[in-house]
Amino acid sequence: MGEFTVHRVRFFDYMPSAIRATAFHGPSERLALARADGAVEIFNFSDNYFQEKVIPGRDGGAIEALCWAGRRLFSAGLNGQITEYDLENLRPRYSVEAYGGPVWTLSANRQGTLLAVGCEDGTVKMFEVLQEKIQFQKNLDRQKGRIMSLSWHPAGTHIAAGMVDMIRIFDTETGGATRRLLVERGLGTPKSREVVVWTVVFLADGTVLSGDSAGKVQVWDSVTGTLVQTHMITKWDVLALAVSQDESSLLAGSSEGLVFQFQFLSSGPQKEKQWVRTRTFRNHSHDVRALVHTDTAVVSGGMDTQLVVRPLLDKVEKNTQESALRKIMFPHRSLVRCVKKAGLLLFQFSDHLELWRLGASDAVGKPGERLPVERKPEKLLQLKRKGEDHIRCSSLSPCGSWLVYSTVSSVRLYRLQRDTHISIHKVPKLPRELGSVQQLCFSSDSSRLFAASSQSSVVIVALNQQEVKYVHTLRPKSGSSQPVHLLSTSEDRKWLAAANTDGQIHVYNLQKLKLHCTLPVYSSCPTAIAIHPTTSCLISVHADQQVFEFSLLQREYTAWSRSLQKHGLHPAWLLRDSPVTHVTFNPNNQSHLVLHDAFMFCIIDQSLPLPAAQMNLFNQSTLKNLPAADRLRQSHAFKICKNFQPLLCVELLDECSLVVVERPLLDILSQLPAPVRQKKFAT
Repeated sequence: MGEFTVHRVRFFDYMPSAIRATAFHGPSERLALARADGAVEIFNFSDNYFQEKVIPGRDGGAIEALCWAGRRLFSAGLNGQITEYDLENLRPRYSVEAYGGPVWTLSANRQGTLLAVGCEDGTVKMFEVLQEKIQFQKNLDRQKGRIMSLSWHPAGTHIAAGMVDMIRIFDTETGGATRRLLVERGLGTPKSREVVVWTVVFLADGTVLSGDSAGKVQVWDSVTGTLVQTHMITKWDVLALAVSQDESSLLAGSSEGLVFQFQFLSSGPQKEKQWVRTRTFRNHSHDVRALVHTDTAVVSGGMDTQLVVRPLLDKVEKNTQESALRKIMFPHRSLVRCVKKAGLLLFQFSDHLELWRLGASDAVGKPGERLPVERKPEKLLQLKRKGEDHIRCSSLSPCGSWLVYSTVSSVRLYRLQRDTHISIHKVPKLPRELGSVQQLCFSSDSSRLFAASSQSSVVIVALNQQEVKYVHTLRPKSGSSQPVHLLSTSEDRKWLAAANTDGQIHVYNLQKLKLHCTLPVYSSCPTAIAIHPTTSCLISVHADQQVFEFSLLQREYTAWSRSLQKHGLHPAWLLRDSPVTHVTFNPNNQSHLVLHDAFMFCIIDQSLPLPAAQMNLFNQSTLKNLPAADRLRQSHAFKICKNFQPLLCVELLDECSLVVVERPLLDILSQLPAPVRQKKFAT
């Protein structure tokens, strides 16, 4: 594997935002997730749970509810607006005022033709979903007190609305309230204490299920208006309910971080079916605000920021990817840019950027020793974003003299001067072609800026000290409307690769300014791409953990890539549940590919044989403790290292120096104030 001086960076204090709402679209197997900062994320559950799209939030844009209407995604929040999202350009398409004060809940009928909105003023408002917009249809009977939760009957004829101390059943045709279900406060609860019905579910047989602030899950008959069952499951709030497709299983999430499962089973001497509590899942430390019940798993999220996918083991085969517990804590995209020559790191937050200079040590030590830091890491710059929109993407030029970031509405470019002190100057006028962009990167000589725009196109802008000038727009022949989520340029400035969420990878010739080739479309979305500096081969890693090498000169897969596919990747590699997010190369050995996910980095040595299925993929620290003969027998192409906290970036500065940006641990950050981290080296 070789020995490197490792810069272990532990001062990136990135913290994801709490999860507020989720919505699952069964036909496409897409999960939409909304966070407290207003960001919306789309996960593809059919593609190894890959986070394929992120729509950044904005100040004051907190989301309370999220729902799909067909393939269209809507949200609502306490700003009183309903928003539809453009899932191709990754931005809000439009917002409509509900005119009922803050909106607490939002739900679509099964046909996706109507939206029901629960408002602060006690109204349930109906909106018709038209081809290009939504249009107000009518108000249902106004109630005293805010509407906290809504659920449609599958037939679309009635709506159940959770309020304070009661549930109302509405006829959607007439708009009138047909039933009032009074919610008990619970034993030992003062009469003055209100009970908030946080969540309701309407079943096909007319049953209404509710969860409230008194810790109860209750079962109601909506036809007679009677209470059928009460389950006191917690002393705290029941915040979320979710039911399976066949309505035989129910999930309830509480404010103590627990998820309870109920199943509709036959019990008692009469063998009558009723809801029976069967399991308890403990995967969260704080409030569970959002739940989804898929055919095979419990999907939950909340205040501890992590999305948990817990398989129901009676629904899946054991020892498969589908049977593994997953905790998705951080974005499946890079928030760090490393400038090798200048020794700089750019950290991206939602509201600002931080520019750091790496520390240095001249000491020499033995493998495993910590070296003394002679020059500590230094924060050179903190750049606050302009406007209310959160930062979508950012980049730093290889020379360290240009810094750029994009929001949903604009792009901002800055010149940096680093002498005794650092100074920053905004470029006042940018080409109009630089509108809303999804990805940004620079050429290796810092003379070009590449910006991924709409319809999978890439805008090229020339940079110099005198002017910033539009050059050309590269467009694929395929006409894909999906956004580009990965960009990579070659060291020789000849090639640019762009990957979109349709799984297409387009390669452009930058000297001729035209499309060079399009790689064969693979069934799984690429999660990382990079162009080899000497062989001009494109390495792509996909959400299903497959690795490909494509020769740009020959326009075909290389012999090594074909051999890898014929041999097959190791089962332990394929069972990993974290996508590879970055690929780079060893400048001292062209056969070394360096890649990493959230929990390990790996050097793939293309000159060594591939591991057989019966071999172990040992961690390097474990391998070193084996006898020499065993180490020789275990020698193969995959050299894996896991001796780190969760990883955000791994980059080779030169042939003997490696920078590793580690993520702060969530459990520490959730309990302590911002900790002071030691900035040290380790060999």
